[in-house]
Amino acid sequence: MNAHENFASRAEARRSTPRRPWTPGETAREDRLVRYLGAVASAAATHTGTQHPQVTESPQMTGSPQVTAPAQGAAPPGATLPLVRDVMDVPAASLQEDLPYRDIARLLAREQLGAVPVVDADDHVVGVVSESDLLAKVAFEASGHRPGRIGRLRERRLYGKARGETAADLMTSPAITVLPGATVAEAAWLAALSRLKRLPVTDHDGRLVGVVRRDALLQALIRDDAAIRAEVETRVQAVCPPGEREAVEVAVHGGVVELTGRVPTATTDRLVAEVEGIPDVVGVKNLLTAE
Repeated sequence: MNAHENFASRAEARRSTPRRPWTPGETAREDRLVRYLGAVASAAATHTGTQHPQVTESPQMTGSPQVTAPAQGAAPPGATLPLVRDVMDVPAASLQEDLPYRDIARLLAREQLGAVPVVDADDHVVGVVSESDLLAKVAFEASGHRPGRIGRLRERRLYGKARGETAADLMTSPAITVLPGATVAEAAWLAALSRLKRLPVTDHDGRLVGVVRRDALLQALIRDDAAIRAEVETRVQAVCPPGEREAVEVAVHGGVVELTGRVPTATTDRLVAEVEGIPDVVGVKNLLTAE
């Protein structure tokens, strides 16, 4: 093995080696992440398919995108779409446009938040200010760097923003917000697309009514095994004729559905397809046998 091959081998070994030791809860965390990503992917597929999310702009805050809920008919039979209003935090911390940056830092520390919505006098969301905005200001001031007359446009914008002293100067605007009636899946898709951990929730006029956290969306999207089993049993009732329903037994472990019993092949194919279409199902172990 020459030097180049030896270096490549060591690099590949480093990439394949976990950076921290495996723990007993690691498998469960990986499973939750996979199931969450599956739910977000399903929501994204819906948005890019025949059912597009309705994007509106607040009359008071033009340019502040909001997402409304899709038709309830998009839910699978027997399921209820969880909505943002069911999982959002109320009341939500916010700050006024004229708040000085040192007071912003104190508020973020006191509330233990990484970002907070900025509102005007009528409580309309006009932007979001984060720790990153404050750190960028401090970094620019400490470096003493000044962009030249022919400096990059982005650098000049960052410098201009860093010179600000209030929330209005430092915030990122317009804010990405979501309506209370949007589905949790839509909000999760929007949070993933915009790489945000928290989304301000506003009414149709753009006024702040709450904040929804990404971990709350995760909890709402991923049902436990008992809830998944209940939906699978509902599908069994819908797919199987009365004489075949009692022959099917359902078990769920870590999102994997196990089907056992004796039913005709045609019924098996329909039932497996139905169960595989349930968003929270990680996999289906088909142990059904033909009569």
